[in-house]
Amino acid sequence: MNDHDRRDAFLDALWLERGVSEHTLSAYRQDLSAWIAHLDGEQERLLAPGETTLVAFVEMRRAHYHARSVARLLSCLRRFYRWALAEGLIEHDPLAEIEPPRVRPSLPSTLDEQDVERLLAAPDTGTALGLRDRAMLEILYACGLRVSELVGLTVSAVNLRQGVVLVRGKGDKDRLIPLGEEALAWIERYLRQGRSELMQDIQRPPLFPGRRDGFMTRQTFWYRLKHYAQLAAIDKSLSPHTLRHAFATHLLNHGANLRVVQLLLGHSDLSTTQIYTHVAQARLEALHAQHHPRG
Repeated sequence: MNDHDRRDAFLDALWLERGVSEHTLSAYRQDLSAWIAHLDGEQERLLAPGETTLVAFVEMRRAHYHARSVARLLSCLRRFYRWALAEGLIEHDPLAEIEPPRVRPSLPSTLDEQDVERLLAAPDTGTALGLRDRAMLEILYACGLRVSELVGLTVSAVNLRQGVVLVRGKGDKDRLIPLGEEALAWIERYLRQGRSELMQDIQRPPLFPGRRDGFMTRQTFWYRLKHYAQLAAIDKSLSPHTLRHAFATHLLNHGANLRVVQLLLGHSDLSTTQIYTHVAQARLEALHAQHHPRG
């Protein structure tokens, strides 16, 4: 087995663990490939890197890459060598003595409530396509979904009578999220007036169909979102995740409990949710500075 085969075996093992996103697997593949290429240049092997080679590689990445990318690289290498240790391929973890860089949490970009209202109102709801997109935007903001969760929703996941949606998140973990009156009303209208016009076979499971009655891709929804941002004259950096950030930030600004936000977002660790307390605090400080006589 060569180094590339060992890389692939490690990634396969990660995939089987579940809870590891395709994005993370792709990033880890790039990191390990770069490490293997560096080792080839030094005439060293993946399972027996020299200590000075490893330190030099990490320092080189620190000099040319963002600290978050370096932290991801080290996380990838740590997981690889721990896997190799557990598999009996090595006897010592070569990263045991290397300290990871400190990464300051970056504040996620978000929208204020007026921006969100303009964005939600952008689709032409006189068309089936506009109804679908309005319902998607409403549920994305009302429930704080990841875009993969949104495009993967099925008709059976929505309970109109109880006003909730069953979402399958990372690691195939399910969570039940209330829809709210506005999102519920738009979903009901879309199901009544729009969905049947977009599908040849309405018995197919996708709630928001893309081409050929299949599930919409994340890329397609991103392009739709970008289009509506332009119509709404929103010049801020925008992605499907921006509405998830807005959902969490607006909940906290209106007094929601952090634990509740954690459950709604589907975060397994509260520390992941705590970034939004920084966003909310920044908003409060800006309002204080703007309106308080001694701000």
